[in-house]
Amino acid sequence: MIRDPADLTSADYLDGAREMAAANRPYLAHLLAEEAAQRTTDSATAASIRATYPDPTATREETG
Repeated sequence: MIRDPADLTSADYLDGAREMAAANRPYLAHLLAEEAAQRTTDSATAASIRATYPDPTATREETG
């Protein structure tokens, strides 16, 4: 079933973020969580979402 992205809620984006995290897709999880945080009106909840799904490109360590 195809949905209109405008109809998606913060909870929908968080569900997607959880699915991507479980599938070992941290960057996609981060992007979906960021959208969820932006759609959240409570700043504490938004901060919690961002802390749960940090940007993996900002935290990764180079090896080599």
